[in-house]
Amino acid sequence: MNKKPDINNDKTTVRLPMLLGITLAGGMLIGATFFGGAQSLNTIGRGYTKYREVLQLIENNYVDSVNVDELVDYSIEQMLHKLDPHTAYMNPVDAVAARSQLEGGFDGIGVEFNVYKDTVYVVTPLAGGPSEAAGIMSGDKIVGVNDKPLADAKGKVDNSAVYKALRGKRGTDVKLTILRRGSAEPKQFNITRDRISTYSVDAAYMIDNKTGYLKINRFSESTYDEFRTALASLKVKGMTQLLLDLRNNPGGYMDRATNIADEFISGDKLLVYTDGKDNRYDRKTTAHIAGQFEDGALVVLIDEGSASASEIVAGALQDHDRALIAGRRSFGKGLVQMPVTLTDGSELRLTISRYYTPSGRSIQKPYVLGQEGDYEKDFELRSKRGEYYVADSIKNDSKLKFKTDGGRTVYGGGGITPDYFIPRDSSFQTPYLIQLYGKNIVREFAMEYTNDNRKKLEKMPFAEFDKTVNVTDEQLKKLIKDATDEGIKFNGEEYGRSKSFIKTQIKALVARSIYQKNNKAGLNNEFFKVVGESDETYQQALKLFDRASQLAHGEMTYHQK
Repeated sequence: MNKKPDINNDKTTVRLPMLLGITLAGGMLIGATFFGGAQSLNTIGRGYTKYREVLQLIENNYVDSVNVDELVDYSIEQMLHKLDPHTAYMNPVDAVAARSQLEGGFDGIGVEFNVYKDTVYVVTPLAGGPSEAAGIMSGDKIVGVNDKPLADAKGKVDNSAVYKALRGKRGTDVKLTILRRGSAEPKQFNITRDRISTYSVDAAYMIDNKTGYLKINRFSESTYDEFRTALASLKVKGMTQLLLDLRNNPGGYMDRATNIADEFISGDKLLVYTDGKDNRYDRKTTAHIAGQFEDGALVVLIDEGSASASEIVAGALQDHDRALIAGRRSFGKGLVQMPVTLTDGSELRLTISRYYTPSGRSIQKPYVLGQEGDYEKDFELRSKRGEYYVADSIKNDSKLKFKTDGGRTVYGGGGITPDYFIPRDSSFQTPYLIQLYGKNIVREFAMEYTNDNRKKLEKMPFAEFDKTVNVTDEQLKKLIKDATDEGIKFNGEEYGRSKSFIKTQIKALVARSIYQKNNKAGLNNEFFKVVGESDETYQQALKLFDRASQLAHGEMTYHQK
C-alpha cells in the first residue's frame, strides 16, 4: 500500500475556501514569502526586465499598430501552457463571469432566458425576483432594452450582449420591450434591478417514505447552507436513507465540500489533506461537528463529470466506508488552485498543492506538462476503451493501491472508481436528437405546450400532473414539423430510439415551468422527479441501499470494479 506524503502533523482543523482555492485580493501575495526568497526575486526581476523591453520595442517600433494588452494576455496564456492543465489566466471580463458561477447571487432583473433564432425568450422569471413581480411571463420575447434592440447591426444576438443589457447594479432601472404571444403590440415593463439569489442544490425530495434524494450542481458560496437546509427538511419528512447525486458537478470551494462530508462522517476523522511545494499550503481538514446524517444508509452518484470538490466528498466517504459510491469513474482532478485577482481585474488561478483523500490517494489523472491536448482527450479515450459501458474496461494503476478503513482496496491516480459500476445509457442518443437540441426544438416545443395549457396546468397538484399529463405521438407531429421547417431531415429509425426520451424531457421542462416558481429555495424537484422515472443510473442506485446500509455498519466489504 502506498505511503502518504509527509505533511504537517498538527491536528488542528484548518478550513480554507479553496477553489479548490483561496480567493485573494490583488496584491496580497507579494514579496519574498510568495515568490520564494531573494534568489527567486532576482530571477523574476531579470525575466520581467527582458519582457518589458520586448513589449516596449514592439510598442515603439513594430511596423503595424498592435494592441499591447492583447499581446500580454496571449503571452501569459502561452506561458501557463508549460504548467499543469488547471493553472489558468482569465481576462477581466471572463474573470467576472467565472466568479459569478460560484457566488451566491448577482444583481439583475431575475429571468432565465434562452436565445433562439436570434430572439431572446424568457424561459422563466425567477421566483421572488423583480421580473416576476413586474409581470414578466414564460415565453415572452425581449425585443428591446432601454429602447434599444438587443440584436447587433447584423441582426444577431448573443448571450454576452443579453447579460450586459439585463444585469446591473441593484436599485437601477431598466425598461424592457416585450412581445407577448397573443398581443399584436409590444408591451413596456419598467423593472428595478435587485439581488438575485442563485442556487447550487437542484433538488431535495422524498422518493418514498424513507428515501431522500438530494442533488448538488456545484460547490459555491451558498452550497453548504443550502445543503443543511435541504437535509434537515428531508429528515423532518422521515428520511432514513439518502441518495446524494454529484453527477456532472465540476467542483468549487474546498471548504464547502469538507463541510458537507463532515455532515456524514463522525468523530474527528481526516477528510482531506493538501501537500504543496513547501509547508505554506500543507493543510489537513478533519471532521469536527456532530453531523445531521452520520448513521443512515448513503449512496453517492458520480460520473466522469464529477470533479474536484465532488471527488473530495466521494473520496472521504469511500475511504471511511461511509457510503456506497455508484456510477462511473470520476474526472480525476486532484490539484488545488488559488485564485489571485490582479490589479486590472484579471485573475490567475495558480495550482499551489495537490490534495489527498484520507487513505492517502491522489486522484489526479496523469498529464504531461505542456500537452493539454492529450489531457483533454481523456473522455474520448475512455469512450474508445468502452469504459462508459463495461466495468472491467476501467484500468486502475495496480501500483496505486490503498485501503479503506474497512480494508477494501481503492485506487489513486485517475479519479474515484465507484464501488458499484452503472453503465451510461446511450440507447436514446441519436444524430436526430442532437440536431433537435442544436436547433432548440425540444425546449421551444415545451415552452409552447406550457403556454397553451398554462391555465389548466397551474390548477393541478404535481401528483395529478405526473399521473395524467403525457406528451402524445400526435402532439409530437408538430415537433417533427418544426424540426423539418428548421432544416432537420426526419429519420424514422433515430426518432423511434429517441422518442421516449424526448417525451420525458418535454414533460420535465413543462413541470419545471409550472412548479418551480412555487419554490423559493430554487429547487427543481418536479423536473427531477419526472426525469428520474427514466434515468437508468438513478433507478439502479435505488436498488443499492441494502448494501449501503451493510457497508455503513461495518457488515460487508463490498467492492465492484
